[in-house]
Amino acid sequence: MLNGPLLVTERLILRPPAAEDFEGFATMCAEEDTMRFIGGACPRASAWRLWCTLAGAWHIRGFSMFSVIERDTGEWVGRLGPWEPDGWPGREIAYGVRAKFAGKGYAFEGAIATCDFAVEFLKWPDLMHCIDPANTRSQALAKRLGAVNSGPTRLPPPFQDAPVDAWRQTADEWRTRRKELRP
Repeated sequence: MLNGPLLVTERLILRPPAAEDFEGFATMCAEEDTMRFIGGACPRASAWRLWCTLAGAWHIRGFSMFSVIERDTGEWVGRLGPWEPDGWPGREIAYGVRAKFAGKGYAFEGAIATCDFAVEFLKWPDLMHCIDPANTRSQALAKRLGAVNSGPTRLPPPFQDAPVDAWRQTADEWRTRRKELRP
């Protein structure tokens, strides 16, 4: 059962989280390198609570990160998309993919679709990515999307001590940049 929008790209399907996606998410949550900058690796029980937070945000906020599904295999790739928990420094397009899918351009392809969704459907006036200053891969993706580092920002507890920079662009800057991008 689909409980929200469906976005389709050349290689991906993006849809709200579903019960059958949890195994992939739990696998991702256990990957030290993948989770290093997005809350840290965690056990399955903690992953379940995080998963329910992502799914619940669709009902509370009307948007949340999408499950990213590889079209050719049906395999769960990662989670990405619009994100704004209470106390967050702004509306964010967040991204994270499982280790086996890293480096294939899936985060870029999915981020383009979700930036379009946030600007054109959700009518966000700007886009932001919260990125640890040591996370060079995420910074490279933000730059490729057209975002610029606007300096340090602060996340709410329990992440208040995590170093994070806000990478931003306006909706109009995104629309201009989008014309140049091909996933």
